[in-house]
Amino acid sequence: MKAVMEFRAVLTCVVLSFYLQAGGSQDVDAVPVLNCCEGDVLFLLDSSGSVSSFDFSHMLSFLSDLVLPFSLGPDQVRIGLLQVGTDPHLEFGFGAYSTQQGLQSALQRTKQLGGDTNTEEALVIAKERVLRSGMPEGARPGLPRVLVWLTDGVEPGDVQGPMADLREDGVAVLVVSTGRGNYQILRDVVSPPSEEHLYFVDIEDMSIITEDLRNAIIEIIRAERLQVRGISSTGAELYWRPVLAGTGHYDIRFGPVPSGNVEVVGGSPGTNPSTEFGHYQRIVRPGDSSSAKLSNLRPDTKYLVTLHPVSNPEVFNKLNTTFTTQPVPPVKPEVQSPAQVSVSESTMNSVSVSWGPLQPDLVQSYHVEYSVLPAGKLHVVKVSNRQSSTLLTNLQPGTQYLVTVSARYFSGRERAMSVKVCTEEVLPALADLQLTTVGSDSVKVQWKGSADGLRGYWVTWEGEPTHSSIQRSTLYLPPHLLSTTLTQVPPNARVCVSPVYKTARGDGLCCTAHFSSAALTWSHRL
Repeated sequence: MKAVMEFRAVLTCVVLSFYLQAGGSQDVDAVPVLNCCEGDVLFLLDSSGSVSSFDFSHMLSFLSDLVLPFSLGPDQVRIGLLQVGTDPHLEFGFGAYSTQQGLQSALQRTKQLGGDTNTEEALVIAKERVLRSGMPEGARPGLPRVLVWLTDGVEPGDVQGPMADLREDGVAVLVVSTGRGNYQILRDVVSPPSEEHLYFVDIEDMSIITEDLRNAIIEIIRAERLQVRGISSTGAELYWRPVLAGTGHYDIRFGPVPSGNVEVVGGSPGTNPSTEFGHYQRIVRPGDSSSAKLSNLRPDTKYLVTLHPVSNPEVFNKLNTTFTTQPVPPVKPEVQSPAQVSVSESTMNSVSVSWGPLQPDLVQSYHVEYSVLPAGKLHVVKVSNRQSSTLLTNLQPGTQYLVTVSARYFSGRERAMSVKVCTEEVLPALADLQLTTVGSDSVKVQWKGSADGLRGYWVTWEGEPTHSSIQRSTLYLPPHLLSTTLTQVPPNARVCVSPVYKTARGDGLCCTAHFSSAALTWSHRL
């Protein structure tokens, strides 16, 4: 499973909520929705009587947040919902909603079925009606299909066989369990790697895995076709779904489309690009790449680009696409400072603020004002008109500030722009860890922890690597639990416990469990 909130990087919370004093207004770009993927995602939701109404509402809220950023439509992502009860019910199929407004309203209207947990019958419906290509409301041929099962882990039923049939048919299976039982069954049904596709989380803390689960889905359904983004008059960025797994290389060729046109049929050009283009450029990227920059392009010109994955063991089809560069942009009037404000190098007590452009002939000085949100004491730093950055110090950890950069012009005018910035949290490390082996495959794990802002703990255990795989499992626990017992632990397993805070993980501790006939205690203290 991907590490939740592994990033300890700079949190800038860069919400450009700037305003101008004695100047014109500025437009703020809207945050774009994901436009990266093509695929059909079916959610299998446990709606039986073993799920409380409180838990069911939390699952629906989690689903709503999970799918909200996706672009929906016949050539993008399509969402379906199948409820599990005594008589499983297809709430809506893939073709039902092509807008987020319609999908979100449908999720809000969803009612719990109750009854028994008839997951086996629900999987039959999923395989025969929903995930099969060519059926009404069914999956689209040639595109990735994903089944995400949300369950409380209680009485999952005989699901290994049906799940194996789905995986063999090319369906990727992911599982989110709000209980701690039936780990072996759930690990067997997910698509490998299980550490990235199996999630155990408390019902009230489901939001902590939203981003990781969404990224796992995106990785599966990212469009295999070439995508061209960031097109300018002289350059563009090429993206594709990796197929070489780090081996071989990608041969990329691109050039202007001749006046006679190049007809692209079935994903490959009619002839070799070197003869069709006349003049073309070539880029070679390593096998672990998924993007490339195309440069030295002509403005307002149609280009054909071909990607050829090259690997000795396998043969891959070429992919290609066309795009047109932007015309040369007209000369814009000079931008008044500050036109942009950014923050970087954020720590627990400081943050670097930068702005531009510098206009020393027009600006007399810059004033940097900052205060704790929503209504903290205002601090002001005066900066030279030839200085484009400053370091704000003595800040409070884990706190959001409003920072405003004002330009004082010689003419008496002022112009200002603001950003919000968050300092890093204090992330106390785990101070004590004890393992007590119980029998031949169980370990009792105990630790100490009561830091402010603690959200929970990640418990991971990993067996010794074999020639074919590495046994690895992950469990999330709420902050009030300071111990747990792990079962079916492989010999000499490495057990680690890490504290989880609002923005990142704290440093954890690890111990190796050595099994014997008698209980043994192993400990690690900072």
